[in-house]
Amino acid sequence: MVSEKDFISTDFASIEKGSFQWSSPSNIALVKYWGKKENQIPANPSISFTLNNCKTITKLDFSKKETNDTFSFDLLFEGKPKEDFKPKIQKFFERIEKYCPYLKQYHFTIDTENTFPHSSGIASSASGMAALSMNIMSLEKALNPTITDDFFYQKASFLARLGSGSACRSIKGNVVVWGKHDEISTSSDLFGVEYPSQLHENFHNYQDTILLVDKGEKQVSSTVGHDLMHNHPYASTRFEQAHTNLSALKKVLENGNLDEFIKIVESEALTLHAMMMTSMPYFILMKPNTLEIINKIWKFRNQTNIPICFTLDAGANVHVLYPENVSETVLQFIQQELVGYCQNGNYICDIIGNGSQLM
Repeated sequence: MVSEKDFISTDFASIEKGSFQWSSPSNIALVKYWGKKENQIPANPSISFTLNNCKTITKLDFSKKETNDTFSFDLLFEGKPKEDFKPKIQKFFERIEKYCPYLKQYHFTIDTENTFPHSSGIASSASGMAALSMNIMSLEKALNPTITDDFFYQKASFLARLGSGSACRSIKGNVVVWGKHDEISTSSDLFGVEYPSQLHENFHNYQDTILLVDKGEKQVSSTVGHDLMHNHPYASTRFEQAHTNLSALKKVLENGNLDEFIKIVESEALTLHAMMMTSMPYFILMKPNTLEIINKIWKFRNQTNIPICFTLDAGANVHVLYPENVSETVLQFIQQELVGYCQNGNYICDIIGNGSQLM
């Protein structure tokens, strides 16, 4: 079994300067991670679809410093200095220094941009931390060319997790499991793993249209939300439910049963929001238009028998999930019936992807 100690690196060559660039996608959880233990360890396992179009592109330039006493970096967002992002990167470097002791030897210029609009209501912490972690691992591989590809991706996911928990699911694979689960032997609390079984053809090129109901800043941060699961009256039942639902979803992903897929995914989305509504303090993250969209989706599905469903992150936006072979009909429905509930009519069409890419 892989442990944290396996990711502590000690054997390095010397490089004066260089540059790497990676893109990493966002992901959407089907079974939700909500609640965590110390050191970004999940309280329950989760499984996600990797997206393709909504991604962060990060370039990392590095040059050797004369002194090794502090972290040194400049941060640019879309080519312009972004000082308010720097504390999060500083904290990330502090968390991973134990595993990447070479970081203080270099000055970094981190230049990052998103393919989706800034402040669109789509969380960029997962894609952003994943892209930065891929760049750091490219530097590590340059310093130690003997590391294997398996180690490269495992450690990238491990590092990304320490920046943003769900970022570990944005490294590699179209379906990714994070958190120890009895029926997935390769699963780990320390990093995400590619779903190990054959994915049924029903889920090939699965579509995700993201309806941007509210593009404002999140009402409650993910960190605060996860912390509210401590002493939550329904926490233990919820964690058991996540294990049960992942077992059920594993069968569905193999047998292609879209009716069961819909039941699990929608139940998970509503349970996530139920946890927030029953925490102390409590929050309602859905907006009136979120509920309007959900009801429209249910009505459309009942009338047409088209296997369309929704899921939600910890916010008001709606991810509409459906198979590729019904995309033309569903997009017509979205444009005619749902876009009016989006802020400024904004939505994003995405599709299941494969993870981070070297550019």
